[in-house]
Amino acid sequence: MADERNPKMKMIQTLIWYAASAAVSTWVILAGLRHLDVNREDNKRAIEQRKQLFKRLGRTPIDTNPYEDMIACDVVNPDDIDVEFDSIGGLDSTKQELYELAILPLRRPELFANGRLLGPQKGVLLYGPPGTGKTMLAKAIAKESGAVFINVRVSNLMSKWFGDALKLVSAVFSLAYKLQPAIIFIDEVDSFLGQRRSSDNDVLTNMKTEFMSLWDGFTTDQNARVMVLAATNRPSDLDEAILRRLPKAFEIGKPGQSDRAKILKVTLKGERKDTNIDFDYIASLCGGFTGSDIFELCKQAAYFPLKEYLKDEKDGEKASAPRPLSQMDLEKAVAASRKAKIPTYEPGGSTIWSPRVDPDDYQDF
Repeated sequence: MADERNPKMKMIQTLIWYAASAAVSTWVILAGLRHLDVNREDNKRAIEQRKQLFKRLGRTPIDTNPYEDMIACDVVNPDDIDVEFDSIGGLDSTKQELYELAILPLRRPELFANGRLLGPQKGVLLYGPPGTGKTMLAKAIAKESGAVFINVRVSNLMSKWFGDALKLVSAVFSLAYKLQPAIIFIDEVDSFLGQRRSSDNDVLTNMKTEFMSLWDGFTTDQNARVMVLAATNRPSDLDEAILRRLPKAFEIGKPGQSDRAKILKVTLKGERKDTNIDFDYIASLCGGFTGSDIFELCKQAAYFPLKEYLKDEKDGEKASAPRPLSQMDLEKAVAASRKAKIPTYEPGGSTIWSPRVDPDDYQDF
């Protein structure tokens, strides 16, 4: 009897041993695969960022795939954007048109739900010289419309793994759908969607094709509140197929004198300054300056009272605070900007010193 039970016990022990070995082997294989997953840490970070994203957006978490989780780190809550139309000086007519074409369809979709002629705008291009406020306008549009802002960066779309780049491009649009109203913003769009050439590598060409294909895909949904907003300094470098998908383009050029005065007022709003500053006169001295140049000019002017305060402090004369910004400070900053020069390098290696602002732009100086 004992002899009969012995083989059975041995068989049971053998089966248990095999089962334990299989379990250990499975655990080792899974642990090895997790260790070999080069994207493991990135995926964990992306999932955590997604949780934080929905917490910031004040929305119930939705199902997303790993590629959408990676794109989620570039999503900005409109409530966190501190740029509004009122904080952008000038460009009154452009802001009004953008409100009617871009913001209103995102805020009041019921007004554009009937028919095709009043469908929401699917593509808007902002173009013009650097420093004229294109990126600020894009942020203000997202703020005013209450749309989530997906800041697409090409570096985040590129992947060394074959096929991942296309999946990331697809994730941009699928995530925008899930979070709509949404604005997909591409700064320096010519670097990503420039004219296609035979010298382009296959990955970039496929990314452009996939982007345009998905872009066309959501135009079939009349109720989709997703808009592609692009900005560039070189509109002529854009592919013709991209320009066709950006039917409304706004040139954001260098401001005229009246707009420069408005930019000065907006920039100095809330700053300690004299009440008798003649903004129109200062604006007349800034011919050819962009909005960015005027902002830097105001920053430079704000240092003059601080320098005087520190000098007086060093000399033993104490004051409660630096004096308010004066018109003289602004005039001195304009003169310093006019004298400022930057080096321009030629291919041969020689250096030519040229003025920071092109004299040809002084048409209203």
